[in-house]
Amino acid sequence: MHRYRSHTCGQLRRSDVGQTVRLSGWVHRVRDHGGVLFIDLRDHYGITQVVADPDSPAFKTAEAVRAEWVIRLDGRVKARTPETVNPNIPTGEVEVYAREIEVLGQARELPLPVFGEPDYPEDIRLKYRFLDLRRETLHANIMRRTKIIADMRRRMNDAGFNEFTTPILTASSPEGARDFLVPSRIHPGKFFALPQAPQQYKQLLMVAGFDRYFQIAPCFRDEDPRADRLPGEFYQLDLEMSFVTQEDVWDTMEPVIRGVFESFADGKPVTQTFPRIPYDTAIRKYGSDKPDLRNPIEMQAVTEHFAGSGFKVFARMIADDPKVEVWAIPAKGGGSRAFCDRMNGWAQSQGQPGLGYIFWREESADDAVPVSTGLEDKGGVVGAGPLAKNIGPERTEAIREQLGLGKGDACFFVAGDPAKFYKFAGEARTRVGTELNLVDQDRFELCWIVDFPFYEWDEDEKKVEFSHNPFSMPQGGMEALTSQDPLTIKAFQYDLVCNGYEIASGSIRNQSPETMVKAFEIVGLSRADVEERFGGMYRAFQYGAPPHGGMAAGIDRIVMLLCGVQNLREITLFPMNQRAEDLLMGAPSDASSKQLRELHIRLNLPEKG
Repeated sequence: MHRYRSHTCGQLRRSDVGQTVRLSGWVHRVRDHGGVLFIDLRDHYGITQVVADPDSPAFKTAEAVRAEWVIRLDGRVKARTPETVNPNIPTGEVEVYAREIEVLGQARELPLPVFGEPDYPEDIRLKYRFLDLRRETLHANIMRRTKIIADMRRRMNDAGFNEFTTPILTASSPEGARDFLVPSRIHPGKFFALPQAPQQYKQLLMVAGFDRYFQIAPCFRDEDPRADRLPGEFYQLDLEMSFVTQEDVWDTMEPVIRGVFESFADGKPVTQTFPRIPYDTAIRKYGSDKPDLRNPIEMQAVTEHFAGSGFKVFARMIADDPKVEVWAIPAKGGGSRAFCDRMNGWAQSQGQPGLGYIFWREESADDAVPVSTGLEDKGGVVGAGPLAKNIGPERTEAIREQLGLGKGDACFFVAGDPAKFYKFAGEARTRVGTELNLVDQDRFELCWIVDFPFYEWDEDEKKVEFSHNPFSMPQGGMEALTSQDPLTIKAFQYDLVCNGYEIASGSIRNQSPETMVKAFEIVGLSRADVEERFGGMYRAFQYGAPPHGGMAAGIDRIVMLLCGVQNLREITLFPMNQRAEDLLMGAPSDASSKQLRELHIRLNLPEKG
């Protein structure tokens, strides 16, 4: 028999009854039932119940073992009695009667519990991550992650892609975040950068003639952590294709992403044909470029109903500024004053002056609504609230009809320049949908957001900047760059969104050297700047660059969605904490004086206090 095990702790079944077996694993818990000890023995594969009674030669050792000790045991497999069968585990029909137990590794008193998985301070969980990873749910999430990545690789290979690895030590690249710099010992005063993404290398692969590339790529960005973005390091399914339009990229990758979701969705519905929603439409309907389409609420402009109305606040804003619009956020089932007041209070907590509303209820004898309005023919529905009184019954009814609302429904209103309020409007839409339980939690809704703006206005710097990826092809090419207002130019750029999360981003690339230079000149960089900062790509594009495009899908976010968790630390092996510290390994740490001398670095630390 093998030194440590003949079977794993998840392997034994009723067909093994009568066998003598050897198991090794961790003591999950110990229970004393009237002098008979029951040990749940756990390994990577599962849990087996072990029994040690006072007559067993293993009983004395069994009395000594504690939670998370590592033991090896020999024993005979017996069938459980019908009333003691545990249907929740695969080994639940059998148990092993121990004859011999050997302690392979003792455990000190645990700094955090493994059994039961109660909530525990995050810093303790991260410092003792090796214990945290023994928890059943986290262990299962990590294994699910490995299976999802394996499924991605298989599907990419089946789609004709080849996996290539690109350098980790590289040059700085403008990907929208800070670089992690690595000092060079051989070249004093110079630095490598860890790649924010393999963007330039994968484009160079297309120039080199490798038609379809992909990689499970590590990416490094020195940015602040948040729940859906880990500090420091993350992984993406990176890919690039030659001789393609953006429609080719969508048509190629949609089956891959849909297939991954369907394989791990546990039966939850997955969007079969991903809608393609222009960026401008997404902003106006959902107040976000990553809309959660499980929320059925779609906003509409209702400016005309407030123009010249008795609600002077909105009417004056509309008259004074042609940019002003009024957007409506319909709320089916939200037609109570209590809910409307609660939403108004929430808006004020967000720093807003409030959130105007109308709600519709059954008309009563107290409602001063003229019979000539015809409301009684519509089932006696009447608008209520301060706005309804100010704009009058005709305008209130017109809003109701436009939005398809009825008795028991409500509507909230946001007014101003949409460029300044759309994010708040989107947050209000999300809040309404969540509060009224309109969001279907048990499905995966995916869509493409397309036609992103190529440039945006940087209010702080008072200049035009790239709104997204600077290597994207502008729609209209060189002609658009030379003849259009930069802020009106769209890009061949697209995001893939699922349940309110951006899970992928990509574009058709700008492979023309002169178009590339012109695009950067508009944001203030000269030809010399382009040659210096992007010399490799700039040179490559002058030697026959094919039209190409691709995307990168965030593996961490996809796994997070498929595991049904709200924090990336629940699907990552060894994450940092909210202060970008690795509490397990003690990183970042001080460098020794010798290391600093070798790198020709002198520290200039900020003063404490």
